[in-house]
Amino acid sequence: MSSEAADVVRLLKVSGATVAVAESLTGGLVAAQLTSVPGASKVFRGSVTAYATELKHDLLGVDAALLAARGAVDPQVAVEMAAGVRKALGADWGVATTGVAGPDPQDGQAVGTVFVAVHGPDGAATGSAAGGKVEALRLNGDRAEIRRESVRSVLALLLRELAGEQTGNERAQDTEQNGGF
Repeated sequence: MSSEAADVVRLLKVSGATVAVAESLTGGLVAAQLTSVPGASKVFRGSVTAYATELKHDLLGVDAALLAARGAVDPQVAVEMAAGVRKALGADWGVATTGVAGPDPQDGQAVGTVFVAVHGPDGAATGSAAGGKVEALRLNGDRAEIRRESVRSVLALLLRELAGEQTGNERAQDTEQNGGF
């Protein structure tokens, strides 16, 4: 169990929110980290490991034309995976990983190219459109290290979004309680 996973579960519990996970290169490791936290069943809806490219479309609703044009290792694909798993599993938040862990390049992308994404309630993700946020990673190391860092990175991204949302809600509540607007 990672500290990021424990903090994610704690913040989701506090806010009464849920999460679903869409994974490609991490092959279930994000879901495993979250479910290793005691009490995760209160917030974890489930996961889809869409390792094959066509499953990203069939199960998660990623645009087939986007997959055909850019391949599975793409920032927009990551966002659509996160949005798709959120919708498919009825969660408040969706997270996704897609990339190249190696040993060979894929879709014209070098080993270590990874995109992690979070899709949350509209307006929750600061600086992002329609509740989605994506980060591009260029990771070094062997296959296991790239996968491990991808898990840590997507959980850290979700944690930042959850912490930002909670801070905003707390500010709004404090303002209302003190007669402001």
